[in-house]
Amino acid sequence: MKIMRKLPSFRRERSQKAAGATSAGWIIAATFLALLALTAALVMAFRNSTNIADEYARTEERQLVQRFVERNGRKIAEAGMLQVRWDDAVTKLNSPDFEPWAREFLAGYFWGSQGIDRLYHVRFDGRVVHCWRGVKLEGQCQLGALEHQVRELIKRSAHESRSKMRPAQSRKHGGVSWPYDAKGLPIPRGLASLARHEGKPAFLAVASIVPDVQPALLRGAPDYIVLVRHFDERVIADIGGSLLLSDVRLTMQPDMATGRNALSLTDIADAKVGYLSWVAKPPGPAILRRTAPLLAIYLLFFLGVVAGGAIIVRRMRRTTGELIASEAQAQHNAMHDAMSGLPNRTHFMQQLQQELSACVERRELGDVFVAYIDIDRFKVVNDTLGHQVGDEVVRQVALRLRKSLPPDDFLSRFGGDEFVLLRRSIGGKEAADMIGRQIMAVMSEPFMISGSNLDISCSCGISWGPEQSEDPGELLRRSDIALYRAKQRGRMRYRRFTRDMDASVKLRREMEMELRRAIARDELALAYQPIVDEVDGKIQGFEALLRWPHPERGAIRPNLFVPVAEQSGMMVPLGNWVLRKAFTECRDWPDSDISVNLSPLQIMASDFLTTIDALLRETGADPNRFILEVTEGVMLDRSEHVIEVLKELNYRGFRIALDDFGIGYSSLSYLRSFQFDRIKIDRSFVQNIEADLDAHSILRAIVSLGHTLRMKVVAEGVETPVQRALVQAAGCQMIQGYLFWKPMPPEEALALLLPVPEEALRA
Repeated sequence: MKIMRKLPSFRRERSQKAAGATSAGWIIAATFLALLALTAALVMAFRNSTNIADEYARTEERQLVQRFVERNGRKIAEAGMLQVRWDDAVTKLNSPDFEPWAREFLAGYFWGSQGIDRLYHVRFDGRVVHCWRGVKLEGQCQLGALEHQVRELIKRSAHESRSKMRPAQSRKHGGVSWPYDAKGLPIPRGLASLARHEGKPAFLAVASIVPDVQPALLRGAPDYIVLVRHFDERVIADIGGSLLLSDVRLTMQPDMATGRNALSLTDIADAKVGYLSWVAKPPGPAILRRTAPLLAIYLLFFLGVVAGGAIIVRRMRRTTGELIASEAQAQHNAMHDAMSGLPNRTHFMQQLQQELSACVERRELGDVFVAYIDIDRFKVVNDTLGHQVGDEVVRQVALRLRKSLPPDDFLSRFGGDEFVLLRRSIGGKEAADMIGRQIMAVMSEPFMISGSNLDISCSCGISWGPEQSEDPGELLRRSDIALYRAKQRGRMRYRRFTRDMDASVKLRREMEMELRRAIARDELALAYQPIVDEVDGKIQGFEALLRWPHPERGAIRPNLFVPVAEQSGMMVPLGNWVLRKAFTECRDWPDSDISVNLSPLQIMASDFLTTIDALLRETGADPNRFILEVTEGVMLDRSEHVIEVLKELNYRGFRIALDDFGIGYSSLSYLRSFQFDRIKIDRSFVQNIEADLDAHSILRAIVSLGHTLRMKVVAEGVETPVQRALVQAAGCQMIQGYLFWKPMPPEEALALLLPVPEEALRA
């Protein structure tokens, strides 16, 4: 009976278990089916996403190729506009003897530098005047199928051409309204497109022929040049190499092969001229390959045990934590400078915008001060001591500024040797002066770099807003202008921005552009001032002095344009121009010394000796006839390097003179380091010698020192007979000044050296 009672109980438990198992089975089956459905949906969504990514990548590739093709066309048009914005182009192309000039400056230039296949000279209405194939002038000139497109490009160029110059006015020329700039010069215009030429695609560009100096040369509607460059293998190879595309092909019909992407090339009328195709690089397959293991893990995660799920969850959490940390680090790197650890330009501009906005809304908060800091002569440190020392200087300057200035100051590094400080304060000019004095004081102590003490100074420009400007970019620009003025005044100082600085900066930029043009066009000149014997006044030599006869501004003094050349990086090419000019002009003069000044930047250039050797070979000049003058300032940057360069120049036959002697604080050490041929006493001693007994005593001491060291002594700036008598009494062997001769053109200087004809002596 007990057994019989137990059976129903056992069955009930078994049925319950079976029901539980069945229920669990249904749950598992339902879960499995749900997982399958979810997985299928995810796969479809993922596949759709990869298809979208593939299409986006294809579209981006086409856009890149399109921009590359358009940029090539613009480059050809811009090169054309630059080359034929020229008075000679206007006159020569319409003269009977145009062919030699055009072969060299048009056909030869465009064929050699731009790879142009065909060149046409046309009127504004598209009529062909001349044409070239390569560099060969052709007799029969027809645009053929290009005629309509050329006319359309010329018509559109007058309005759609991209030019950096803004029209200030317009004038009518043969029924065409042409833009002119503020200087009264016609603005060049040009445009480019694609076209089909000789059965294949080609770049087609037009550029106007306008004068660059004499606007009166443009009497009617301007002529144009038409440039045709075939879409050849070089262009195709350039597309593949620049855009990292594989198997780039040019076809006349669309390439529909699987796995390739294509771009249709159209002309100015949107007609198809060809097709570019290449092997597409869709990201979808790579994404699928990389994510396939993740899909498998996903399935195992839902079908595995709880322990496996826990491991995956833990791993996901760890990965998420790493991604968050990585994102935070990336955000920090994007807003900070890697070398100094300071905020970068982006971070600074954000902070400046916030501070300015707050001060504009609540004026009681005061002003926001921007101090632009630049390390003086940092390029010399890099060039002479190495970039490692330069990097260490930047790090130590950043560390000292951050530690020494108030903790509320926002200090950032813009790159190179540029730091910018942001401070909110009250006080206007007084607060700006306080910031400037603090920065100068911080930089007054030497820096210990690689076991040596280096005296590192800085210059600083300060502006503040909202008083001076409510725009962050404008405020930064004004502090940069004030920094430039501080460097102009001799470095190692700060300057507050004032309204008059804007005009001077604009004038400097204009002078910089015009000086570059003057050097390129050989518009500078040398004047020669005689150096005479103090006894009989006989000419012993000449000093070559640089002059700039500006066509519009008149003669510009060297003390105005030489600092511009130094600060804009033109001093080395300007100095090389002076050497080449002096070597060339004085090469065949009768026996006399020619003195030429060297810039410190020339001597510090790594290729200076190589350059001067090349100039001697080019001009055939005799170095024994030239005296190279250096100032004491050139010895300050790196005296050992300078001494080696001077010895090499001496070895080549040049004589070396120490110019402006007496105004440097370590002149005597230079005389001990190098045997100069002569020293030139600074004119400040000569000009004060009549009324200043101390100046006369110093002059006598300098002359005595020069004689003791076997050096000739030259007195500069002698303008009166009394000054001459006093420098003679002091013992100067040679004299230079307006009392004898002013600087003169080379032909007049040469005339002083030539013998006087016998008839003139009789007269």
